[in-house]
Amino acid sequence: MKIACVGEAMIELNPDRAGAQIGYAGDTLNTAIYLARGFPQAQVEFVTVLGSDAMSARMEAFIRSEGVGTSCITHHADRLPGVYVIATDAAGERSFSYWRNQSAARTLFEDGFAQLEGMDVIYLSAITLAILPPDVRAHLIEHLAQHQATVVFDSNYRPRLWENETTARKTISAAWEVTDIALPSVDDEMALGGESDPVEVLKRFRAAGFTEGALKCGAAGAMPFDATVTAPPYAPAPRVVDTTAAGDSFNGAYLAAVLQGASEAEALGRAHLQACAVIAQPGAIIPR
Repeated sequence: MKIACVGEAMIELNPDRAGAQIGYAGDTLNTAIYLARGFPQAQVEFVTVLGSDAMSARMEAFIRSEGVGTSCITHHADRLPGVYVIATDAAGERSFSYWRNQSAARTLFEDGFAQLEGMDVIYLSAITLAILPPDVRAHLIEHLAQHQATVVFDSNYRPRLWENETTARKTISAAWEVTDIALPSVDDEMALGGESDPVEVLKRFRAAGFTEGALKCGAAGAMPFDATVTAPPYAPAPRVVDTTAAGDSFNGAYLAAVLQGASEAEALGRAHLQACAVIAQPGAIIPR
């Protein structure tokens, strides 16, 4: 099975008393890594654009070291990867400061979609769409509608990345129309859809015909879109240090399970445990 995870990889700075720890992350890269860990038999490829600099080379080597393929990564002659800094409060909730407006990843798919050919599964997020020029993102959605691959989408809604809320809502709605497996987060969807209750968001997705995937509701666990599925009991996370990549790691573990034939309930249980493990340690990518 060939799986493409499409988006932006960034340099992650996590300040501590000694200075700052350097890592590499990004929402779809995080998912790719946890997916590859849970499904090592699959060919998981990361699709992005990096620079031609030393840090880009180190990032690419890191991606390969995690079992994720880099054959679909291209390199820009002049642009560099984006950078972000993590700050966490006493409860482990994270906030970010970004330097990404001219990142190499923003040139993704300028020359077409050859990197997606032959893929069985294509995973992307609203962040993937937000960093692309409007014409490229529109053509990408059109391409996904015609592609034979299973499309997996997470509406990682980050308002600062979009031209305006109307454009974000319209684009994300179009993405849902070509999606087979939906993995949204409740906060993002309430911000986009205007609901004030997770159950109302769930009803919207079920009314749209989604039966694969789940609505991620943080500590409360995820609600399956298939109304015939009973969600497993979700144990509370024993320790919360840093919530970075909680949803991304959930997505990776969930996909690793369902793509190998696990039931929806089993996949949701595995994904919840993976997210709990990730938020118990600092940074997006925890040690194996």
